[in-house]
Amino acid sequence: MSFAFNFCRDNPMAPRRLALAACLACAAVAAQAAEAAAGERRKTAPAAEAATLPAVTVQARREEEKAKDLPFTVNVINDAALEERRLSSLEDVLRGTPGVEVNSWGDAGSANVRIRGVGSLFQSGMDDSSVVVNVDGVAASVSHAGLGTLDVEQVEVLKGPQGTLFGRSSAAGAINIRTHRPELGRWTGSARAEAGSDHQHLAEGALNVPMGETLAARLALRHNAQDYGYDNRLTGKPVSRPADSAWRASLLWQPQAATHVLLRAGRHDARRYQSVMLLRPYGERPGQELDSADPLAGNHFVIEQQALEAQHDLPWARLTSVTSRQRHRLSENDHTGREIMRAWMGMDVTFPLAKREHGHNWNQELRLASLPGSAVFWVAGLDVYRAKWGNVQNRMGQGYGHDLTHNADAAFGEATWPLGASGLKLTAGLRHSRERKSYAGAYSAGAALSDARSLRERHTTGRAGLSWALTPQTSLYATLARGSKAGGFNGNATQPADSAPYRPGKVDSLELGAKHEGADGRLRLEAALFSNRVKDDHLLAFDPGTQASWMINANTRSHGLELNGHWRAGAGLTFSGGLAWISGSIRSHAVTNVPAGDVNVGNRLPDVPRLSALLAVQWQRALPAFWGLASPTLNARLSVRHVGKRANDPQNSFDLDSYRKVDLRVGIASGNAEFYIWGDNLANKQYDLYGYYLTHGLVVGAPARGRSFGLGLAYRF
Repeated sequence: MSFAFNFCRDNPMAPRRLALAACLACAAVAAQAAEAAAGERRKTAPAAEAATLPAVTVQARREEEKAKDLPFTVNVINDAALEERRLSSLEDVLRGTPGVEVNSWGDAGSANVRIRGVGSLFQSGMDDSSVVVNVDGVAASVSHAGLGTLDVEQVEVLKGPQGTLFGRSSAAGAINIRTHRPELGRWTGSARAEAGSDHQHLAEGALNVPMGETLAARLALRHNAQDYGYDNRLTGKPVSRPADSAWRASLLWQPQAATHVLLRAGRHDARRYQSVMLLRPYGERPGQELDSADPLAGNHFVIEQQALEAQHDLPWARLTSVTSRQRHRLSENDHTGREIMRAWMGMDVTFPLAKREHGHNWNQELRLASLPGSAVFWVAGLDVYRAKWGNVQNRMGQGYGHDLTHNADAAFGEATWPLGASGLKLTAGLRHSRERKSYAGAYSAGAALSDARSLRERHTTGRAGLSWALTPQTSLYATLARGSKAGGFNGNATQPADSAPYRPGKVDSLELGAKHEGADGRLRLEAALFSNRVKDDHLLAFDPGTQASWMINANTRSHGLELNGHWRAGAGLTFSGGLAWISGSIRSHAVTNVPAGDVNVGNRLPDVPRLSALLAVQWQRALPAFWGLASPTLNARLSVRHVGKRANDPQNSFDLDSYRKVDLRVGIASGNAEFYIWGDNLANKQYDLYGYYLTHGLVVGAPARGRSFGLGLAYRF
């Protein structure tokens, strides 16, 4: 309870926020009453309007539960929403979720993600992360947010520390991705194709194949490509045409209802991408001056994943084993254009940076959990993780290589108990982890040097929460959580002195919230107040002049409010959206010795806007028959994403402007087919994926894609 006391003491507005939480809870109760009255009016409405929608379920605690019963916030995006919102990558999903911010440099493996203001201030590499990504039980780095959403059934964004069940690198939250699994006894499938401006095209499909009474297989494929949204100014053509291809195959054996074995394998290839630096302001048509007409031809990133899940229901519990493996390889040449080199170094040349990266990890989790529908939910297990990762970089004729070994073992458990018949439930969870890392570096800057280091750490994380069901549809909750992320080594060091290990980070988080889900599923409301205190967050300091980098620890705080809602209003209209208000700052001084200056107490958190919001309106309407179409249906969706002004870096060198992104999709469905047109970023807003301070008067960044249009065709059977 000391953390709750400190929260109120350190935040004079806390009593008002608590009052606001109570008001939001009352609003949810009032909404339920209003919905009940509306339900009476809908008794005379058409059957399609009165249909009951299924409850939203998640696997945020590794077993299926109703989202409204969890004592923390989970944003859910299902397969229909992914297609209708045209969210083709995990980065698209995260950028479209209020309260989540992404800093990326335009390639396939450089994303840094923050949730509610918590996240590395500047990452040291793919091993340094505050957010874990879990794809069907396979642990993946969030830096690979460019992964495509191939055949995904649901994406769950878990906010707040998730150290109990997701463990390593989930101090800010976790992303749980569930793909479609094979179905027994059914031939089903889908296909989709798109074409649009800037040579955009997409082709994807999935096929479910029954193979007898106990076997089924599923195969999904995708290929997409498009021109980069910026030109090579020396040729007048786009710098590159990045392309992605992916496949996933799965095989299900279910000899009886209580037992199944599921094998999954997949691969994602991304070609002709780069980490881009463009001179700001970008101008009407962003571009670089590059010597080569095809400078990114050899750039290639590939990630492979395999997982074996075996599950058996005992009379009293469910036993699950998940064994997973992941490999990735990166070969990339990034180019700084002549225009930047002239302004920065006084040299009229293109500056290439060659990067090579490889890694693999293996994970074994064994857990025992309560059976679905049990009065007491509980889960307990053991987790073993082994990883190796290495990179090589060549800058200005000097080479640097780094190899990292990471071993982790953990025991975990969490349970939720009802406290009598009062509607109160207590949740408590704990995880204890042992981390062991070793590091080896080789440097050829002048004289050949080498370096070797190691570290050992222990972490105890978990959460405690209390929830109260006011009614079967409405609940209140309060949760205290402790998260951590391991210390490590600078994966970008250019000399032994800069590879000194940085300290592990810790996060203490308080969340107070209210949830409501109507009995017929037509109205869902969520409200949450949160406060985070981070000790020893991670910051990579980089001197562009000397190319040297080193790690610094810094403390931060953030607090704010989130609202989320979904309402099927009737007459074919559905309204959905969310809002996040976040106030965050850096709470310790850090001497960086870089051109951007020191990090001062009171500086705003980088990339975190004070206000972000999403509002979407969807309209579905039956149409009279035309052109021979049987029972055609209109399906239109308009969404507006607002992101407020935010600081570009921990030094607050300059601000990235606010923007509003407007997207539209209009489709006509008939039978199993749908034809649609789409427009992204209709207002043609030029906003930043990131911004970086090189030196006085010289700033760089990467712009997002401008306005684009296209058409598509989807078919399901």
